[in-house]
Amino acid sequence: MTLSPPRAAYLHIPFCLRRCFYCDFPVVPLGDRADGSRNPGIESYLALLEGEIATSAVGPPLSTVYFGGGTPSLLTAAQVAGLLGALRARYGIAPGAEITLEMDPATFDHDRLQALLRRGINRVSLGGQSFDDAVLQGLGRHHRRHHLVEAAGWLGVAWKQGLLRSWSLDLIQGLPSLPGGPAVQSPQAWRTHWGNQLDQALELNPPHLSIYDLSIEPGTVFARRLEQGKLELPEDELAADAMDLTARRLREAGYGRYEISNYALPGHASRHNRVYWSGSSWWGFGMGATEAPFGRRWAKPRTREGYGLWLRERSLDPVETARPFPLDEQVMVGLRRREGVNLSRLLAAHGCSGEALESLRAHLAPWVGGRWLVIEGERWRLSDPEGLALSNSVLRDFLAWWMEQPAARE
Repeated sequence: MTLSPPRAAYLHIPFCLRRCFYCDFPVVPLGDRADGSRNPGIESYLALLEGEIATSAVGPPLSTVYFGGGTPSLLTAAQVAGLLGALRARYGIAPGAEITLEMDPATFDHDRLQALLRRGINRVSLGGQSFDDAVLQGLGRHHRRHHLVEAAGWLGVAWKQGLLRSWSLDLIQGLPSLPGGPAVQSPQAWRTHWGNQLDQALELNPPHLSIYDLSIEPGTVFARRLEQGKLELPEDELAADAMDLTARRLREAGYGRYEISNYALPGHASRHNRVYWSGSSWWGFGMGATEAPFGRRWAKPRTREGYGLWLRERSLDPVETARPFPLDEQVMVGLRRREGVNLSRLLAAHGCSGEALESLRAHLAPWVGGRWLVIEGERWRLSDPEGLALSNSVLRDFLAWWMEQPAARE
């Protein structure tokens, strides 16, 4: 499948104060007292990053730029401006482009925020995760509730003043039992706790909310605790109840659910994240960054040493190591969206016949009959909230069908 040249860019900033217990991203912990503005490791990494941008393939002006990590808010406004300047010199940045910076509540103050806005940041993704200090400690987070509330207050004022186009608050809803947090053995207490979290989030009036289920990734602190029997997760039914509560409360508050974990007031959906979910192409810069220009995807080395070696020697030619987007992944990201996915077009693009579509329709008929999966012409989507709550089960059935198809083995 061939796509148009990317108009979106992701920049990976790997530095963090500490690694959270659930995190498996390629990050470089600096310590809780680290000063990012005086760290020579950051400066040397940014030089590599700007060098990668300057020597990458050219393309049209960028419509979205996303600084992710890690903790990009450890960078100074001047460092962020330098990276934007490198992108502008190589590609150009289109008028009205969405430029997002992920921010940790404990890594900036009002003056630092204002400096970032003056340098071009117009959207912020605030990593709150929880309003409960005991839970935050149990997650391995550095910030506490007072940091989160204060930071959200600054963002809200900047938004109302028109200095910030939009901002998002991240929370985690599928939490395990943690010291001082809700016990998963008590469903009512757990639901009450989560309802209180939603109340506190809505009081801050963020124009966008990202509500994620906790996933246990290999190699993380939580994965080791789970293997040792020291981590208790909520049952699937309880997690589904939390998702249903979230969808209902946010819908009543005026938020539209445009992706399984993302809710926005009108006009505030993330343009950059929709690039990923729609299967479009994007540039990715930095260690561990994934990019997918022209319908083929690859990832950069996940360590600073490996990334630097790759830049110096180009020993891992991306063109040779790239692979096309597999159909199963395209369906998985497509069904996460409110509008779903055109399965007829996708199957045809992957060499499947019309008979394959009818076979799939028959295989997933129980989900359609149960009104969890909706078919509207050529577009298939999950119902909201019931179908989205059962998305993993629907996708497992789809994958089982796909693995039996000849095209899946080619």
